[in-house]
Amino acid sequence: MTLSPLLHPTSFDDLPDWRGDRHGEALAAFRFSARHALEKPYKSGSLGIDASAFEEAFAAARTHPALDDSAARAFFERWFLPCRVTPETGGPGFVTGFYEPEVAASPVRTEEFRVPLLGVPDDLVKIDDANRPEELDPYLAFGRSTSAGIVEYFDRPAIEKGALGGHAPTLAWLADPVDAFFVHVQGAARLMMPDGSMRRVTYAAKSGQRFTGPGGLLVAMGEIPAAEISMQAIRAWFQRNPHRVNEILHQNRSYIFFRFAEVEDAGLGPIAAAKVPLTAGRSMAVDRLLHTFATPFFVDAPALRAFDDVPFRRLMIAQDTGSAIVGAARGDLFAGSGYAAGEIAGVVCHPADFYALVPRALLGAVST
Repeated sequence: MTLSPLLHPTSFDDLPDWRGDRHGEALAAFRFSARHALEKPYKSGSLGIDASAFEEAFAAARTHPALDDSAARAFFERWFLPCRVTPETGGPGFVTGFYEPEVAASPVRTEEFRVPLLGVPDDLVKIDDANRPEELDPYLAFGRSTSAGIVEYFDRPAIEKGALGGHAPTLAWLADPVDAFFVHVQGAARLMMPDGSMRRVTYAAKSGQRFTGPGGLLVAMGEIPAAEISMQAIRAWFQRNPHRVNEILHQNRSYIFFRFAEVEDAGLGPIAAAKVPLTAGRSMAVDRLLHTFATPFFVDAPALRAFDDVPFRRLMIAQDTGSAIVGAARGDLFAGSGYAAGEIAGVVCHPADFYALVPRALLGAVST
């Protein structure tokens, strides 16, 4: 593969405060991807970072014990070289934040808990080049199997009005439709059950339609100033306007289906698109069509201080994706699980510079 012209080789000395980062945390997150790649290699993104070029770095990461920050920094410098990522638009890159909500839930419907989280419907099919009908929107990655063939799947308004019938299992019930919507947006949640137990749900599939976020709608409608938009501001607007919740949420046709997932380590996030658990403050969602999972990215967002009250300059690992994460210099930073993580994720909306750490073999350079 040939590296995209959007990737410009540079040096570690050009990365702002590169030496000030806690590289040991990033290496611990990278090691999860290194272990997974033993079972199933990642696919290469279209920007030319060939997944097979990670093999030596993966092997080294798997054999290293936990390293201090200095040794971990040397690890990344040994196996990678930085390339500045140029946004397609020519402007700055951009970061947002996501997290794993914790919400009260019930295994059965009650007067209080009336909003379902649904599992995968039995008539939902994944669409690819082999089975895609010619007349179907090429954007759609899922469809509905019928006796007449594959058709577009039901959208959010239709599903919430009962279009699925008995085709999808209900995994749990929530009390608040806004809570449920944000679980859909985040793609995972920890459900706090009435008996004190905790269950985790995570993304399994989706209806396939395009995502439309409530923030952009409320800004366009003049309900919230663009400079004040955040998850907290959106939630506050819904609290003030409960009669308008469906008016806004039904404009997002996308609908997410979930599955139960084990909680092997409460300190880690859910298993994400890269098939590894997310690490708070070190895992990042990227445009999967462009980028290769497990790629380390140094993100420079000096105006962002929500994580630890200092300019955000961190090495992140590409381990997730999302329908709203589009573009070469676009990232979604995983803030962790629970309320405090939500307070961080909800205000992340900042310009950022991205530096992809590319395996040295792809740049024709060998470390000494």
